[in-house]
Amino acid sequence: MSVIILTGIPGVGSSTVVKEALRMMGDGSESFRPVNFGDVMFEIAEKRGLVKTRDEMRKLNSEEQRDIQLIAAERISKMGGRVILDTHCTVKTPQGYLPGLPAWVLDTLKPEQIILIEADPEEIHQRRLKDRSRSRDPDPVELINEHQQVNRMIAMAYAARTGATVKFIANHNNGLEEAANELLKVISG
Repeated sequence: MSVIILTGIPGVGSSTVVKEALRMMGDGSESFRPVNFGDVMFEIAEKRGLVKTRDEMRKLNSEEQRDIQLIAAERISKMGGRVILDTHCTVKTPQGYLPGLPAWVLDTLKPEQIILIEADPEEIHQRRLKDRSRSRDPDPVELINEHQQVNRMIAMAYAARTGATVKFIANHNNGLEEAANELLKVISG
């Protein structure tokens, strides 16, 4: 199994970028298995009766989140093939930033690449305001910028632990095709 971590803060469009890249690949996309870490965690938490929606996940206490992260990582590590794991580098909780990929998760998954999808903080802010499908925190632009900077720092720490490479890809408004093409270059190389 090989794992490529694809990450970005809520509203940046990381899931959209990976879906577009795999669509553009056509038949070649069959060699990749897209997995959303949050979906796997949600299945576990929901089964335990801890949450009813994905957006409640970030409000769980840190101990519950860590336990669910490890179980999810173990499930994903058994999937086999080339996994593109769509996740968050960090999770903004009421207690502060929680590593989305703590040591025990990284050691289980052994990623070969970490790809951060980013956009201008104002673009992300506007996307969040328009997205009625999720219950997003109404962060001001300054906190969105802070969150992206925290992700950059922690991505390099993850890379130092695992030996993975780190790539930054911009997903600006009206730039989905360009972002998806850049992702294709990275994962196909």
